[in-house]
Amino acid sequence: MSARQEFTRVGPGLPPLCGDRAGALILGSFPSPKSRAQGFYYGHPRNRFWPLMASLTGEPAPAREDLDAKREIILRHDLAVWDVIRACTIRGASDASIRDVEPNDLAALVRRLGVTAVFCNGTTSGRLYEKYALPRTGLPAVVLPSTSPANAAWTMDRLRQAWGAALGPFVNNP
Repeated sequence: MSARQEFTRVGPGLPPLCGDRAGALILGSFPSPKSRAQGFYYGHPRNRFWPLMASLTGEPAPAREDLDAKREIILRHDLAVWDVIRACTIRGASDASIRDVEPNDLAALVRRLGVTAVFCNGTTSGRLYEKYALPRTGLPAVVLPSTSPANAAWTMDRLRQAWGAALGPFVNNP
């Protein structure tokens, strides 16, 4: 990130990725510029979210551009994906720079889908969820290690172990 990169007001983010019901909701903070450009979650080619979800659900790993396959992983396994933030001021893709937060209405989504567990993809989404959504949902979140390429200390095997232990009981295997 360039020190000269400007703060930009961005939003709204992406709509929730979900079916009519979901036992578990997986939350990011706010879509990255690559995700916003693609119009879909976890669009950075090095983000490990989609290969991880495929591994945990027993699905084939989708190609980066295969949005239908990614969508099916979530829908087939009664999961939901969204972000804590609807709009914010941010510098590039830096979660650390987020300010002027306008949160999504997570409580309404949780009620509509019947969500019983919330999982946050990284500490920023966990912190934001606790501040903006927990008082309205009443569901504490499990904060999982980020799948971002910036979290290189976590190998795919370590991510699979941590995410699998937490999310495994909520993955519907048809």
